Amino acid sequence: MDIAHAASTRATCDRLKVGAVIVKDHRILTTGYNGSLPGTAHCDDVGHLVKDGHCVRTVHAEQNAVLQAARFGISLEGATCYCTYKPCLACLKTLLGAGVNRIIYGEIYGNEKSYYGEEELLRGLSVPMMSVEDALRLDAEMRRERDSA
Repeated sequence: MDIAHAASTRATCDRLKVGAVIVKDHRILTTGYNGSLPGTAHCDDVGHLVKDGHCVRTVHAEQNAVLQAARFGISLEGATCYCTYKPCLACLKTLLGAGVNRIIYGEIYGNEKSYYGEEELLRGLSVPMMSVEDALRLDAEMRRERDSA
């Protein structure tokens, strides 16, 4: 999660600085932060392009991490995504479609509409999405069970 926070410092939209890192087998596959498409103007330079309360100039951190994988031919099948904020529904669908099978987030963004439909989407997929606190608690429980066996 520290690396996701470090990636967020590169964000070029100051409305919300978000970072994501996708890992598999304890290796970093890709990182992403919210920013404009390559070769286009950044919010920090020319201002925000806001529609319906959202800046549409930027690509979300999770999407940028998946796009980086696509650009360099990296499979995300079975990977874990660590995000500084809980992914919106569009980013969740992108991560799931790319094969990510575990999502850990740091904070929840204040807009509840961003998450409408996620429970239905995740139901039956066996893809856990949880806060970093819950993930740490679950990992500690699993270690205790393994050590006592």
